Amino acid sequence: MSGADKKNTRRSTVNRLSAENVTLAYDQRVIAEQLSVEIPDHSFTVVVGPNACGKSTLLRALSRMLKPAEGRVLLDGQAIHSLPAKKVARTLGLLPQSSIAPDGITVGDLVARGRYPHQSLLRQWSSEDERVVRESMARTGVADLAERYVDELSGGQRQRVWIAMALAQETPLLLLDEPTTYLDIQHQIDVLDLCADLHEEQGRTLVAVLHDLNHAARYATHLIALREGRVMAQGAPEDIVTAELVEEVFGLRCQVIDDPETGTPLVVPAARASRAKADVRKAETTKV
Repeated sequence: MSGADKKNTRRSTVNRLSAENVTLAYDQRVIAEQLSVEIPDHSFTVVVGPNACGKSTLLRALSRMLKPAEGRVLLDGQAIHSLPAKKVARTLGLLPQSSIAPDGITVGDLVARGRYPHQSLLRQWSSEDERVVRESMARTGVADLAERYVDELSGGQRQRVWIAMALAQETPLLLLDEPTTYLDIQHQIDVLDLCADLHEEQGRTLVAVLHDLNHAARYATHLIALREGRVMAQGAPEDIVTAELVEEVFGLRCQVIDDPETGTPLVVPAARASRAKADVRKAETTKV
């Protein structure tokens, strides 16, 4: 029996963002087929899985950047591709995996672009917009870089600037594709702490793709584990993260213990010698 059969703890209530039986493909290459997920409202949902399992593709579909070949993504009960782009942008923000800033743009100007969905002919730039931009830069630690050109910054600094722009958008739902990319361990934790604050203090719904399973288990309130475009398990980390699931999803033998700091699941990979012995035993069993 797969992890999905035993460990699926999806809610029965209707949530703001979901995917129903979607088939996701690039040209003719299918990444995921008949995939369904529901993002619990006010959760910090993290999507995990091995490389090329469809994590970022799912996030692109949820954010309206990729239209499903079949099925639909729903935002507030409506097919997301039927909604005006600006309406979606006021509800759902996205930090993509790779972002390229226009040449010659400063940090302050780039972060200010997060306010675009809130502008209209009747509502021009205001002191409220200025306040939001300042606070977004302060929260991500880039306020002192406001006058610097983005293309002069390090990879880690640029990543924090893009996060600041996403915060300035002030959407109730925020999607982040590998937000800790390019960051050292201290700044990884800073970014994840910030995400946790947005979830806990402001009630925002966050969906993030992370490679580090231990970070995911520590910060997520809801975890989705993918393998080869299929949901293997979803639910609270303490309910679904087991040694069996880790081996099923990642092919890694391990122990799962309690994190001494947080009590959340902590994955400890088996030592190389232990894994080698297990591989020998498995090979001998297969021969028999």
